[in-house]
Amino acid sequence: MMTLDLITLASDDMEGREVGTAGEQKAAKYIVNRFKDIGLTPAGDHNTFYQRFTRKANKNPHGGDSGTGPDIEVTNVIGMIDNHAPYTVVIGAHYDHLGYGDENSLHTGERAIHNGADDNASGVSGLINLAESIKKGKLKNYNYVFIAFSGEEQGLWGSNYYVNKSGIDVSKINYMLNMDMIGRLNTERQLAVSGVGTSPVFGPVLDKIKKPEFKIKRDSSGLGPSDHASFYNAGVPVIALFTGQHKDYHKPSDDFPYINYSGLIDVVKYAYAFIYKMDKKKKIPFTKTRDESQQRMSFNVTLGIMPDYLYDGGGLKIDGVKDVGPAAQAGIMKGDIITRMGDLDINDMNAYMHALTVFKPGDTVEVSVLRDGHEVKLSVHF
Repeated sequence: MMTLDLITLASDDMEGREVGTAGEQKAAKYIVNRFKDIGLTPAGDHNTFYQRFTRKANKNPHGGDSGTGPDIEVTNVIGMIDNHAPYTVVIGAHYDHLGYGDENSLHTGERAIHNGADDNASGVSGLINLAESIKKGKLKNYNYVFIAFSGEEQGLWGSNYYVNKSGIDVSKINYMLNMDMIGRLNTERQLAVSGVGTSPVFGPVLDKIKKPEFKIKRDSSGLGPSDHASFYNAGVPVIALFTGQHKDYHKPSDDFPYINYSGLIDVVKYAYAFIYKMDKKKKIPFTKTRDESQQRMSFNVTLGIMPDYLYDGGGLKIDGVKDVGPAAQAGIMKGDIITRMGDLDINDMNAYMHALTVFKPGDTVEVSVLRDGHEVKLSVHF
């Protein structure tokens, strides 16, 4: 059924699930019907599965703040397993995508539907499957809330609203688990698990999960460009699962034929194993992770690359290069590892993002990359 959920949500019939459109509403209705099939309790507004609010359009992806454009109606879909427990676990995944392509699209051709099979029909299909598994598994120590967020692509709109404006008591949330882009597990079976440092309980629990087997890249930080960041910023421990960037990201080619379905099933099994073990724990403490203020800075320039978020070596490895942009014009290639930009050493993602705040439009900067083990110096003009 998980495969059918993904294919349905990523079909042309949903028209790319852009926030505020008929396609988004069609997808929301599908998720509501699946929640009803499972037997979840409505946890949205007025005893429904829907939580609706309006935002003004903005052009700052993942910026969070409203813009000055027209009002857009945003719809979260929320279901619950109410065990009358004192604390709650929130499991989330965003279901919105880019419609026919907006300012976030990396597509340079004719207008086309962006089906977002990996981003994030994969996460929502996992969300639905986990709701079914937890319902059947009769986990009882916590209440479980399942949220399909909208407006994530515009700046975490749905999760920000739920955490900050819906009236919930965040102190009653034990932790939040987020799934965003979990459908393209690679041949090395690399899985990024973020937020591990947001509670001292998480590491030992993850250590005990032996099956399914993955090459795990752990990240302590609770921040990142997805809905778990809204919860972390409110003092809630978070765990986020991600199978990595790919060449079809934010393009019409992110479609269901390219999903690794067996890998998706294994990732969701891994998530359930974590939830199952956590159900036996008492209320867990929250830990603030390292300062990530650079991730929220306003960048002066853009290089036009997609980082490899699963890379754990020195420097910043490039997983993709936009067809048009400073990187492409300079000859930077997929697989290159950036080690220096101008006078700045690039040791990791944070150093790279800091560099984007230092350089200005019009600057020409020498960029050093490792390519096939050899240093290559290229001239980048922003």
